[in-house]
Amino acid sequence: MRSRHRKISRGKVLAAAAAALAAGTAAIALPQADAAGTGEVAQSITGTAWAVDTRTGETLVTADSTVQGAKWDSLLAATRGKAVRVERTPGVLSLFAEGGDAIFAGGARCSLGFNVTTNDGRPAILTAGHCAAAGRRWSLTQGGRPVATVQKSTFPGNGDFSLLTYDNAATSAPSAVDTGGGRLVNITRAAAAQVGGQVSRMGSTTGLHNGRVTALNATVNYPEGRVTGLIQTTVCAEPGDSGGPLFTGDGSAIGVTSGGSGNCRTGGVTFFQPATTALAAVGARIGG
Repeated sequence: MRSRHRKISRGKVLAAAAAALAAGTAAIALPQADAAGTGEVAQSITGTAWAVDTRTGETLVTADSTVQGAKWDSLLAATRGKAVRVERTPGVLSLFAEGGDAIFAGGARCSLGFNVTTNDGRPAILTAGHCAAAGRRWSLTQGGRPVATVQKSTFPGNGDFSLLTYDNAATSAPSAVDTGGGRLVNITRAAAAQVGGQVSRMGSTTGLHNGRVTALNATVNYPEGRVTGLIQTTVCAEPGDSGGPLFTGDGSAIGVTSGGSGNCRTGGVTFFQPATTALAAVGARIGG
C-alpha cells in the first residue's frame, strides 16, 4: 500500500517524475585509479556507474543486471589491474518517477524535495532536474491550479536538479521534511555527504527509508544521458520517489533523489544530487 504523508501548509519541496525508462547506450569515463592516479579508461557500457570511495581511494564501479556477456567481460577487462572495486546491483539503473508528496504537470507526477529561498528572497522548490522535462507549471493536485514555475534546470550533464519558484511570493514554505505520522524534521542547513554517513530518504511511493553513503562524485549512465557529481547510497527507492529529500536527523539537507536500481523489498543502489551543489548553481539557500 502506498504510504500517505501529511502535507505542510502550501510549501513542501516537490520533486520529480518521469516515465519508466527504456534501455539505451551511454559512454562512461572511468578514471584509472592506479598508484599514479593518472589516465582514463573509456567504455561505452549502459547500466554502469562509477564513484570514489574517499575512505580507501578506490573507484567503485556498479553494474546493473543488463551488464552481461560481452559487456561484463569488457567492464572487467577495462578495470583489471586498477584500484577499482566492481559490484553488482539488482534491477536496471534508471531515473525514479514521482516521489514525496506529489505535484503534477500535465500527465506527469513529481515529488517533494526541499523548500528553499532564492537569493532575491522568493520562496522556491529544489527538486530533481529530470522533473522539469514534464512541464514548466506545477500544481499540488492532479489537474489543479498551478502554484509553481520552473526557473532553472540541469539534466543530464553536470547534475540532476531544478528550481521552481512559487507563483505567490507570500507562500509560506518552511524547510521541513514530513516523515509521516505527524512527525517533521526541520531542515536548517545544507551539508555535504560523507562516505559512511547515515542518511534518510523520504518519498511518496515507499515512505521513509534509511541507509548510508557509499561513494561520492558518482557518474551514472542513464538512457537519457550521463549525469555527474552524484552521491551513491544504499538507501532503497522506487519509481515515485524521485526528487524526494535525502537528509540527516540533525536537520541537514544532503540531496534530492535522482535514480538508481533495485527496490525496497530486495534492496538496491540509489543516487542523489548533492544539495550544496544544486543550491549554489540555482542561487538559493535553505530557510528564509
